[in-house]
Amino acid sequence: MNTFKTYNVRKEDVNREWVIVDAADQVLGRLSSVVATKLRGKDRPDFTPHVDNGAFVVVVNADKIRVTGTKLEDKKYYRHSGYPGGIKETSLKEMLRTKPEQAILKAVRGMLPKTRLGRAQLKKLKVYAGQDHPHQAQQPTEYNLS
Repeated sequence: MNTFKTYNVRKEDVNREWVIVDAADQVLGRLSSVVATKLRGKDRPDFTPHVDNGAFVVVVNADKIRVTGTKLEDKKYYRHSGYPGGIKETSLKEMLRTKPEQAILKAVRGMLPKTRLGRAQLKKLKVYAGQDHPHQAQQPTEYNLS
């Protein structure tokens, strides 16, 4: 007879933390997988798949990320206006030059669930191109990726 009970977190019992991640000289995909894990809360012992119990993640220095291989020229981001012939294409190099926050945001979005819960978890991600961020009042803890 098994006497252990499975513990499920309720949304009222969630204790959120704030984590700051420095993206300088980090590879985009590896950084994104760590951030997605933190957002979902899969690194916590009380992980519950249907409850949003992950941390708030602040990513700084998004303009200093790096990629391997020839992804700067080969990786393309597509968007469509909804009109015939309205497809637009942007390379990763152009994206990092103009909107480096979007590159990390799109990479992490692809690693989260495509549900209401995933959209709620994505709202807890804050990405900034430089070192400065407006979340000092939350006293985020530094998370070392190496």
